[in-house]
Amino acid sequence: MTAIETVSEHPRLFIGGRWTDPIDATTADIVNPATEEKIAEVAVAGVRDAEVAVAAARTAFDDPDGWSEWEPVRRAAALERLAEAFENRAGEIAAAVARQNGMPITLANVLEANFPPLLLRYYSDLIRTTPTSVVRAGLLGGRVEVRQLPLGAVTAIVPWNYPQTLAAMKYAPALAAGCSVVVKPAPQTVLDSIILAECLDAAGIPDGVVNIVPGGPVVGRYLVSHPDVGKVAFTGSTAVGREIARTCGDLLRPVTLELGGKSAAIVLDDAQLQDSIESLFGAIFLNNGQTCFLSSRILAPRRRYDEIVDLIAGLATGASIGDPLDPGTMIGPMVTAEQRARVESYIAAGKASGGRLVAGGGRPDRAGFFVHPTVFADVDNGHAIAREEIFGPVLVVIPYEDEDNAIRIANDSEYGLGGTVWSADADHAAAVARRVRTGTIGINGYTPDPAGPFGGFKHSGVGREFSAEGFANYVQHQTIYLG
Repeated sequence: MTAIETVSEHPRLFIGGRWTDPIDATTADIVNPATEEKIAEVAVAGVRDAEVAVAAARTAFDDPDGWSEWEPVRRAAALERLAEAFENRAGEIAAAVARQNGMPITLANVLEANFPPLLLRYYSDLIRTTPTSVVRAGLLGGRVEVRQLPLGAVTAIVPWNYPQTLAAMKYAPALAAGCSVVVKPAPQTVLDSIILAECLDAAGIPDGVVNIVPGGPVVGRYLVSHPDVGKVAFTGSTAVGREIARTCGDLLRPVTLELGGKSAAIVLDDAQLQDSIESLFGAIFLNNGQTCFLSSRILAPRRRYDEIVDLIAGLATGASIGDPLDPGTMIGPMVTAEQRARVESYIAAGKASGGRLVAGGGRPDRAGFFVHPTVFADVDNGHAIAREEIFGPVLVVIPYEDEDNAIRIANDSEYGLGGTVWSADADHAAAVARRVRTGTIGINGYTPDPAGPFGGFKHSGVGREFSAEGFANYVQHQTIYLG
């Protein structure tokens, strides 16, 4: 018999550098999706709590001796302290994420535990070597000084699927630039943000520079539209991204939107998939399918179609399903019962539209919000399961006639976030990749690297995260004509 988990209570919010009693917050239950048991009760901010958080962030930003005015080397040292504090709690953070959203612990240890300190150190190094002011010779005989200034208080809205990695993709460059931040975690993943707050305190990040207010859509809308917010950074659905874009457009407010995807894996005729089986699994099933950039459309050459369908189906049926905290688990549960229902509705639609189910399609006989990894063959690129983001372990395998046809199918999508090309000839694969209209694409695997900008084309978003290009989203420039 499985032991019943102890329910923890977290009734306060981290605002202004301290744990505060909420003004109009409600509470939410955190449920372990692998057991369906309540594991925590947490405070979820209301609008007045968000207002206090923005005021704290703005006060910290406007402080004439505060964070935004610190020399870059001083901010860099603080970011390094935060990275160290995070590393000291890495195991706890990974376990908290796995218990809340079902992410397999092996993945949580790699991404949720390691990526945030990696990003903090990357941006610490960047600001040590990037001048905040340069003087150039003018074209009219004088000189111009170009100053790099932080944008202000930043609203960072973070989803539940990679809560710490996606938060760090926003707060790390924002802090490096001298901005203050209000982070809004999703209500489903609050426990890891509590540990982050403790890391901020341990690192000596000044009061109000980072504030954490878990909340739902009402709080999100309030933060996006607040007059004292200088920049919005959002990761989530395309539908919500459009709403945020409209608000920021009306306000002439800078915004970064990392949105949905329906990426293609182009398997070229010479691909040796058995040689890259682990990379292939990660590219198509990572985090139980709850990943925006996954290659959920497998494009296979007609000559090898049956072989590739069988291989993908074998990957699905062979994946170990179970407790996310078990290191042997490859597929954990969906984050909520509602998310499982959404995934199952697409499986039903795939069956109804004539797709041939070759793997999965149901639930395992156990507690938890699990769905068997599911693969459909004989699917047309016009079917809903080939066009709409499902956000679960559901794939389609689509045949193509030649490479030009494969590229046309890959580009026939309203999305353009990720993608992969698989071939024994890496140079040839890269040539194919350059013809795909997508923000990022991998060769014989897919691993987002912070050295390169990450973001999407078309309905997959606006702006970029990671890299120096991501940092540029948190600064504005002032020109002084020196004469």
